[in-house]
Amino acid sequence: MNSFKIGVASLGALTAAIVSPAALAEPTLPEALQNGAEASDVSVTVQNLRWIMLEEPFNSLTFRSMDTLFSTRTVPHAGQPWMLPQESHALDFNYEFNGQTYSAEEGIERTYTNAIVVLKDGQIVYEAYRNNSTPADRFMGWSATKSLISVLVGVATEQGLIVSLDDPIDHYLPELAGGGYQGVTVRQVLQMRSGVDYEERYDFANPGAAASNHIGALVQNRVRFANAARTIGRKAAPGSLFEYKTLDTAVLGLLLERVSGMTLAAYTAQNLWEPLGAEADGFFIMDGAPGVGREFSGAGYNATLRDFARVGQMMLDGGVANGHRIVPAEWVAMSTRPTEQVPEPGLGYGMQWWTMGDHAYSAIGLQGQYIFVDPTTRTVVVKLSYFPPMGEEADNETQAFLRAASKWQPR
Repeated sequence: MNSFKIGVASLGALTAAIVSPAALAEPTLPEALQNGAEASDVSVTVQNLRWIMLEEPFNSLTFRSMDTLFSTRTVPHAGQPWMLPQESHALDFNYEFNGQTYSAEEGIERTYTNAIVVLKDGQIVYEAYRNNSTPADRFMGWSATKSLISVLVGVATEQGLIVSLDDPIDHYLPELAGGGYQGVTVRQVLQMRSGVDYEERYDFANPGAAASNHIGALVQNRVRFANAARTIGRKAAPGSLFEYKTLDTAVLGLLLERVSGMTLAAYTAQNLWEPLGAEADGFFIMDGAPGVGREFSGAGYNATLRDFARVGQMMLDGGVANGHRIVPAEWVAMSTRPTEQVPEPGLGYGMQWWTMGDHAYSAIGLQGQYIFVDPTTRTVVVKLSYFPPMGEEADNETQAFLRAASKWQPR
């Protein structure tokens, strides 16, 4: 999905520079990080680790170790977990990709899988952990986080904290008035149709707004990620153009903080994680030190494989989990209905959820994170991966795998 791939082709060379013999004498920053580095309190070594965290083979480990790289804010679980019944089966289906037939087990290896679980009608039928990962690991959801934020916006709307999705977002966040977000409705932000001038392109050799924000907020913690929304300009009339923007979701996270009067982590715990019956604490990575940083709502949530599966099952069950109504069924239907097709073949977009045709939909995160839901076959698949940067072929093959997994009937 080119619209939200991070272009990191140059990171290989930067990685080599970081670990060169000269660099080993004293930690130094790559050139792309040197601008503004004097204002960062993050050590050079940690900045370098954050800089290469997307690169293979490091990403197999970093994607399940984000609490060692960032300050975090815990989203605690509480009470008895929602028990998911289990009856294991061999993953005995094949799928087609680029004119070739592969077994499911081949597909898991070919598409860089760290952990995967398949549920059929609420029952776990297959679960596997690879590369020394374990059921206790909390995996980075990357942009799958956006779909959780959508659920929380649905909760806040049902609670009356957001009066109408057609309210301008600067009604709730007056600091956005005068910039590109002025007059943009909450609905348009949910649909990635804000029209603000923030191209989701991460060319670090020639950094634009998105790449500069990534460096400043996430690598160096000099600025807060969502603050870019205050001064961003406008590219198109609100509602007229679909363009995927992590900044839109960061604004939604700020909206939830403002209307609830709580941190995003606390609101998530109270309204999603606890009633969901999660079995482990989740956490957000932060864009700054404690007391300064804010949860990275655009792509920063971490959870166990099974807890991500509980989110998928809750969506499949129309917003109900563990005997609790989390979000209205109408919100589930509305947020997973495509508002328009997008350039990627076979995909559409609803409200922070990707749609995949035939009523299936998915939360999708950078480099292969999927919470796939197919109401037609009552299937949920969570696949947590470590694609190489710019791994478009792995994305396309994973989608073929998921569609075949949906049709699979365990025997």
